[in-house]
Amino acid sequence: MLRKLTQKNNMHWIKISQLIISILLIIVILLQNKGAALGGVFGGSGTVFLTKRGIEKKLFILTIILAVLFFANSLANLLLN
Repeated sequence: MLRKLTQKNNMHWIKISQLIISILLIIVILLQNKGAALGGVFGGSGTVFLTKRGIEKKLFILTIILAVLFFANSLANLLLN
């Protein structure tokens, strides 16, 4: 009985964390697209800078981390369910 309650509690936290990670991932992806589109609005091409610098690099790395966390969380949700 206690094991089932613990498993339900774990599933509850996994689902909450998956929701939070997915929202953060959407926000980070939208921020990246917004930054890339600003150069095209004023007639510039997106290939002016070949390397990511500053906040773009941090957003890129954060996107990768959140995507890996989302994948791991989804896999845990699948295996525990």
